[in-house]
Amino acid sequence: MALEARIAELNNRHAKLEQSLSNVLAHPSAHDSEISALKREKLRIKEEIERLRREPA
Repeated sequence: MALEARIAELNNRHAKLEQSLSNVLAHPSAHDSEISALKREKLRIKEEIERLRREPA
């Protein structure tokens, strides 16, 4: 059950980052470095979710 909770937590963080990214992109003064950082963090979380899903139970 802990694995499922961890995946759910990561999914929640991923969704929050997606919302943050949308908010940043909505402003014309968005800095490329901020956008890149959000995208990198989203990718890192997505990869961790996929790694956890592949782990044997």
